[in-house]
Formats: sequence, C-alpha cells, structure tokens
Amino acid sequence: MRLIVTRVQPQARQWADRFEACGRDALVLPLIEVRGLADATAVRAAWLNLSNYKAAMFVSRHAVDYFFQAKPAPAHGEHALSAMTPRWWATGPGTAHALLAHGVATPSLDTPPEQAGQFDSEALWRQVHPQVQPGDRVLIVRGDSVTPDGRSLVDNDQGVGREWLAERLRQSGAQVDFVVAYQRGAPFWTDAQCGLARSAAADGSVWLFSSAEALGHLQSLLPGQDWSAARAVATHPRIAAAARDLGFAVVTQTRPTWEEVRASVESLA
Repeated sequence: MRLIVTRVQPQARQWADRFEACGRDALVLPLIEVRGLADATAVRAAWLNLSNYKAAMFVSRHAVDYFFQAKPAPAHGEHALSAMTPRWWATGPGTAHALLAHGVATPSLDTPPEQAGQFDSEALWRQVHPQVQPGDRVLIVRGDSVTPDGRSLVDNDQGVGREWLAERLRQSGAQVDFVVAYQRGAPFWTDAQCGLARSAAADGSVWLFSSAEALGHLQSLLPGQDWSAARAVATHPRIAAAARDLGFAVVTQTRPTWEEVRASVESLA
C-alpha cells in the first residue's frame, strides 16, 4: 500500500520519512505551496505595534516563520520580544514549536495540549477564552490564498478557523486585527506528478489530507478525475467532508497526531 502525502513542504517530506521508517512506501505530492510577500510593510508595521495587543495568534508554523522573517532589526533580542505582547497563541504543536524556536518563552505561549489530539481554533479558544476581556486587542497572523496569477481568493473559512475565532473574540468584546504574513496557493505540478496522482486515484493508494484547501487544489489540478476507487485519511471533519464531496470512496477521519494518523493508515492496509 502506498501513501500519498499532500502536506506543504517541508512537512510533507518529514511525514513521508516517518512512514518509510515504518516500512511504508510514501510519495510526496504537496497540494499547497507557500511563499513570502513581495511587500511585507504591513507585517513590519504589526511588529512595531505589537505591544498594543493582548495576544498574537498564528494560524500555522508558516505564519510564524514569515512573520518573524519580517521582524524589524531594532526589535531583535529576547527582552524586547518578551515585552512586546503578553500572550502568543498557537493552534497546534507545530505552530507552538515554531514560536519557541523563534525565542518565545514557554510561559507566554498558549496552545492546545498535544495529548488532546485536536489542533484548531476551537481547541485554542477553550484554552484562551478566560484571558479575554472587553477592550482587548488581538492580532491574527495568517496567510493569503492566491491564484497562480497572484489574485487573492475570497476567504471561505467561515465555519471553523480564524474567522470562527475572530467572531468569538468579538463576542467577548475584543477588537480583532488581521495581518497577512505569507501567501499560499496551488502547486505547479509536472506532467509526471499529474500522472502519478491519476494512478494513485485507482491503485489502492491512501491519500493523507490535512487541509480542505488542498482538496480544492487537487480538483483543479486533475479536473474530471474519477475518485470513486480512491481512499483517504483526513485529520478534521471538514477535510473528511471535502474528500467525500470530491468523490473519494473510502474516507477515514482521525485526529491529527502522528500516532492516530498512523493507526488509521494501518487500518486500511
């Protein structure tokens, strides 16, 4: 049984290596690419204004990395970093580890516990909502979904995710500001990659999905593809629903920890 790992790089390669170490054949076919901004003026301005926020929330490790890449030179130093904002919020362990790697102190970090197995805005909100007071300001650092020609896409993330969290914050009396730190979009697949993906739609491979956006890109990359013989493991109910809507015959939903994803894969062997 072959696994198709669709995460963004370098996480896709890291997950594939872990599966291969367990004796599984894993093919990397990323369905999302990320890149920096041509103009990071807004991100630098957010850094300069960071001390006015109660918390800064990051939607992914890429949001962390690109945000810190734009950090103005005068702000360097652990003391300056710790004084900028009381709290740093992360939706999951990958994002949390990225913040720690950039110098955020553990006591200043809020994130769902790794053993909980749910890493999204709803899980984060359960951790942080007691902190929020009317009049607080919260910064949400996110990416911007773009088309191959660079046009921004309409944000459809209304049911869960950053917009859901922003609405909870507003209901608690907080002011929410957004800043875009990077761009994310569909990859450019070669003919060989498209051929491998078409084969994997019918040869018993198991696709691993951690993003509903990735499934939209897959549909665009392979229009008209028949997925009625395909199998998938999805790490969120919304992602599982998107896979079923695309036509995947077998969709197993699991929590996004390595142990549970691996167990779901083994159940399909």
